[in-house]
Amino acid sequence: MVNTSNRMVDFEAGAKRARGYLAVPSHPKGAVLVLHAWWGLNDFFKGYADRLASQGYLAFAPDLYDGPVAKTVEEAKVLHSEKEKDEERMKTIILGAEEYLRSNPSVSGHKIGVIGFSMGAAWSYLLSTMKPESVGAVVVFYGAWPTDFSKAKAAFLGHFSPDDEWEPIDGIKATEAKLREAGRDVEFHFYPGTKHWFVEENRPVEYNRDAADLAWKRTIAFLENKLS
Repeated sequence: MVNTSNRMVDFEAGAKRARGYLAVPSHPKGAVLVLHAWWGLNDFFKGYADRLASQGYLAFAPDLYDGPVAKTVEEAKVLHSEKEKDEERMKTIILGAEEYLRSNPSVSGHKIGVIGFSMGAAWSYLLSTMKPESVGAVVVFYGAWPTDFSKAKAAFLGHFSPDDEWEPIDGIKATEAKLREAGRDVEFHFYPGTKHWFVEENRPVEYNRDAADLAWKRTIAFLENKLS
């Protein structure tokens, strides 16, 4: 078992500083940015960073909302709607988080991984196009974004529900097509019988243990392969 430590840290993010959850293994073998879903930086995403650290990855989960956390879908809808009005702030936080993670001596000279959930998945795709020299591997959970990936240099792994009311399969297929069109290494998986949020234990209605376990194994194998 890898020895790890974790703490909340402050980092530079434009004119206003931001906060994030840093999980540090005793001997990092890679670094991963974790971008949360529309709930905010809740305990699940901090726990995911801890799990990555237990596998030897320096993991950093920035708080894209500057504090607020939603517990229900209705709260998340309101919070996301409010934060969407200042997308530039979220972009600044993500870019600041990427710089903060890369400033760690153990990351020097190596590409990082990015793991995004739903809303965070869209930002993960975007970051791969904004920081192509930095981002080597992208893992997305139930999030699509069919954009121009011609500048991206990362490999992509996706985990999706084939029957997702929040992320229609047409958008997922279109995103995969755009990635292949750009010549990217792409591996998208669908998990039958699942819904949106199927890997999040704190969503008992949607959580699917078997699918979540398989997605975790695939994610770790992907990171080992692409970031080694």
